[in-house]
Amino acid sequence: MRHFRLSFIVTVILMALAGWWGYEHRGVAGMLQALWITAILGVLEVSLSFDNAVVNASVLRGWNEFWRKLFLTVGILVAVFGMRLLFPLVIVSAATSLGLVEVWHMAIDNPTEYSRHLTEKHAEVSAFGGAFLMLVFLNFLFDEEKELHWLGWLEEKVGQYGTEGLAVLLTLSAVCGAMYLMEPARKLPVLIAGVSGVLVYIGVQWISGLLEKEEHDPTVGKMISQGSIGGFLYLEVLDASFSFDGVIGAFAITNDVVIIMLGLAIGAMFVRSMTVFLVYKGTLEQFVYLEHGAHYAIGILALIMFASVHYHIPEWFTGLSGLAFILVSLWSSVRYRKRMEGQAA
Repeated sequence: MRHFRLSFIVTVILMALAGWWGYEHRGVAGMLQALWITAILGVLEVSLSFDNAVVNASVLRGWNEFWRKLFLTVGILVAVFGMRLLFPLVIVSAATSLGLVEVWHMAIDNPTEYSRHLTEKHAEVSAFGGAFLMLVFLNFLFDEEKELHWLGWLEEKVGQYGTEGLAVLLTLSAVCGAMYLMEPARKLPVLIAGVSGVLVYIGVQWISGLLEKEEHDPTVGKMISQGSIGGFLYLEVLDASFSFDGVIGAFAITNDVVIIMLGLAIGAMFVRSMTVFLVYKGTLEQFVYLEHGAHYAIGILALIMFASVHYHIPEWFTGLSGLAFILVSLWSSVRYRKRMEGQAA
């Protein structure tokens, strides 16, 4: 439980803040309601982002202690205050041409108006996040160096013939499909957002590749081989792609931006702790198909985000679809381990 100690400490502090915030505005009843909603939002965030934790762990397991701690400290600050508070404010600011301070006052004083502006940009954000996540999934699927294939010969063949170029082509096709679903006035913004998601993914990969060329340097090379700023950026953008859908979903529960931030922050902290737990416990080595299940869950989430530019997709369906892939991959991993033990005997 030591990997979750900090998460429990942060949870107690943030729950206390939520209780105080509710009490200040609506007395004891407000305090109880704030505590209940904050807890629900924390659970919602964890349920929607477990596959994110698995993918994070698959990247982090090759990193050294410095980068792991940086991800858990600086990374959590970026995730909580950057992606779950500042990023939505920036979106509303761009949509309304108001300053960030004015948008913050809108969020506090007129949360209904704030959530309306934020929801209006849901299509663009979903196109961006869907494109990034689709590339994460497809490049995992097309990795011909994978030794294990969850779907057997079919996945192996896909890995042989799939390329990074094909991944970009399929993703841009999905972006065009999402654009087709929009009314004429919204087509161009959705297209730009989707293409931006592709460009950000390629840019992060380029930075990582650029840094890897320095591995011949005896000082820098060791640091890059065990962690890098490129990988750090990759995980932060991945988290952003997951988190904003949770922010939109949170407004279906409450319009209180402070409670939303506190609840999602608790969830984000536990996702970070789960990531570190999976790394240190060697869970991905014990359950060999767990990483596969997480990536397939990301692929489904990407498709859901593309569809959500026009159709309403319930949050419970999004969460359960990802959870289903995780559970099936765990079951497959247990069967595989028993089969290997039987062959060894």
